[in-house]
Amino acid sequence: MTSPTDLISTLQALASGQTSLPEVMQSCLARAQSAACEHVFMRLSSADLLQADSKLPAPSGPLAGLPFSAKDLFDVQGEVTTAGSLVLKNKPPAAQDSPAVAGMRAAGGVLMGRTNMVEFAFSGVGVNPHYGTPAAWDAVSGCFAGQALSGDTPDFQPLVPGGSSSGAAVSVATGAAFIGLGSDTGGSIRIPAALNGIVGFKNTARLVSTQGAVPLSTTMDTVCAMTRSVRDAILAHEILAQRKVPRFQQDLSAYRLAIPTSLMLDQLSAPVQQAWQRSLETLARAGARLTEITLPELNDLAGLSATGGFSAAESYAWHRHLLAQGAAQYDPRVAQRIERGAQMKAFEYLDLQQGRQQWIARMQQAMGGYDALLSPTLPITAPTIASMAPGTDRDAAFFQANAQLLRNTSVVNMLDGCALSLPCHLAGELPVGLMVWQGPMMDNTVLNVSLAIEHHLKNAA
Repeated sequence: MTSPTDLISTLQALASGQTSLPEVMQSCLARAQSAACEHVFMRLSSADLLQADSKLPAPSGPLAGLPFSAKDLFDVQGEVTTAGSLVLKNKPPAAQDSPAVAGMRAAGGVLMGRTNMVEFAFSGVGVNPHYGTPAAWDAVSGCFAGQALSGDTPDFQPLVPGGSSSGAAVSVATGAAFIGLGSDTGGSIRIPAALNGIVGFKNTARLVSTQGAVPLSTTMDTVCAMTRSVRDAILAHEILAQRKVPRFQQDLSAYRLAIPTSLMLDQLSAPVQQAWQRSLETLARAGARLTEITLPELNDLAGLSATGGFSAAESYAWHRHLLAQGAAQYDPRVAQRIERGAQMKAFEYLDLQQGRQQWIARMQQAMGGYDALLSPTLPITAPTIASMAPGTDRDAAFFQANAQLLRNTSVVNMLDGCALSLPCHLAGELPVGLMVWQGPMMDNTVLNVSLAIEHHLKNAA
């Protein structure tokens, strides 16, 4: 399967008459129904797709009738929001679209369908024992992630897509959708973006409404999206946040970029180290001013979250009645993490809130001299689906991989910051992401720095 074009290029092709909306929609639908999207969609929105493919006037708005997908935790009018679970299957259908879905529709987007996810969004791996696990698809190589290394040999092992926005990422990487709506509480947009060779932007949480989305952590949840390019990410964010992102039009050398050496660079796997080092060399040749900093404040995070963090406590508060009625219907790995929240004491939760604010202040002071920071999005590449499959004999490996996948990305959520992951590997390599990040409300700078970085990495490929 060839690598799909990005949203902006497709809009330009539509405007110039090089293609038509029915042609694009048929291509997207074919990809959605292909083997590449097995276990990706919980439901395809056939009514929306048929209407979009009819003889009605061309849709208006910035998305011009192009398809987006929505993670299964977003309310869609008339559909049951199951959040990748069995326990919510019999709840009433949503009375109205969530603001994120409504915003995409108002911008002229057509819902391709709701996408598979980690049950209740509580893991960065991407495995779902109820509805199957999509295989990671590398948008850079145009094939299943890792397949270019092994070819079509019978022993090829599909890789996990990352979570929790697993299906949303694969829908974008394969070309079934141009925008994948998802959520990011500890990395759930950026992890699957990195493992599928696409772009994932986690905005500052307060900029986009989380209403109409099943919560994981009311403190940390962020509604955001995955796309195939940074310019697409800017458009998606503008729709979701209902604001314009200014373009700085600055050369890469105009930005002050820091590389934290504490935590973020620890124990990188060989493919990550290779892609990361090559990317830094490319950026340096392009004139980037790169400064290594220790940022020892990163080492304080483990102690800060020692009692379980916000996700465990806040998810337990939401799930406790459901668990009492039907714990056996939960993914045991998810239930185990939620139930840990019952052990947090009130003073520990309050201490965590206060400690977080103090840590953010220290971090902002340490990062104040830099426009953005650069890190590998993930320290490892994707494990195989088989090695992460449900089973107590694989639980230890699962939780180890989950902690590794969340390590770098979760820093930004605790910071109440913003971050963008963009692919930095070459075609034929395992997918690797580079993360551009900063503190709260630095979204415009992160997006503009990412545009410049993406330009130079693509030109060097």
